Amino acid sequence: MGEAGAGEFVCAACGYRCRVAAEAATWWPVFDLNLLVEGLFVLAGVLMAAVGLKGFLLPNGLIDGGVTGISMLLSKVMGWDISLLIVVINLPFLYLAVSHLNLSFAMRAAAGIGGLALVLPFFDLEPVTRDRILDAFFGGLFLGGGIGLSIRGGGVLDGTEVMALVVSKRFPATVGDVILGFNVVLFLVAGAFLPIEAVMYSILTYLSASRTVDFVMHGIESFNGVQIVSRAHAEIRFAIVNEMGRGVTVLLGKGGYSDADQPVLFCVVTRLEIVKLRNLALRHDPNAFIIVTPITDVTGGVIKKFLVEKGTETPGHG
Repeated sequence: MGEAGAGEFVCAACGYRCRVAAEAATWWPVFDLNLLVEGLFVLAGVLMAAVGLKGFLLPNGLIDGGVTGISMLLSKVMGWDISLLIVVINLPFLYLAVSHLNLSFAMRAAAGIGGLALVLPFFDLEPVTRDRILDAFFGGLFLGGGIGLSIRGGGVLDGTEVMALVVSKRFPATVGDVILGFNVVLFLVAGAFLPIEAVMYSILTYLSASRTVDFVMHGIESFNGVQIVSRAHAEIRFAIVNEMGRGVTVLLGKGGYSDADQPVLFCVVTRLEIVKLRNLALRHDPNAFIIVTPITDVTGGVIKKFLVEKGTETPGHG
């Protein structure tokens, strides 16, 4: 055991950080709540994806994109076990995760992929509907929801994301570009083995799954960053704080033409508040320069409403 701090030790056998009670030399492992929550996200993602596959897509001969789509296509054409295919085809991508990304991510990815392969044989579901449009939509919804939950837990259910991350680091292409290109090739190949109608419905499945992943990852309450340049910056700042209950960060800017100092207000609001904020700023300065930028994720800072009492300093985002 190696000493980690005052009264704390790290067990060389299990790696847990433990604290020795002063009055009784008792070891108390520290419980990692975040790890538990992430694990539950991955587990929920695995179960949700399994429902989408066994309840909607597989019984109706539809496929999705990525490695899961390849496994579904081979299972449909060759009659091979889909659970085995998911594991075998994902192995090279897991190796990429270990060698080019990091072991922690690779282990989470392996847990998600392995979990999906393990639970599929136990999901003996009757087809929910024979309407292929409903199958494509709801199959994609469940599968995309499962993928999104797994990603929120720090894992993945498909090795395509791993490949895309590695490729985007080495070549001038985004993760989205790599995944899109991969799936375009997959659906073109599927057209040689499946009826064209099945391929078209499968593309609907992919689109439904993609939108659901975005929804699960970012939610319906999307945020926007708003920058305001105005001579009435003090009045606008005060109004944002007191009328909208939002925090404001004052950035120190400089005019490119005048070379004069110009404070820039930065505020994060939901999409439902953009119009209110714009009207508020224009009320104090009809010539205010306003920039709205979509934000995919917000953590910390002053996001919820608060009351600013007289004489207290206005809170910011930082």
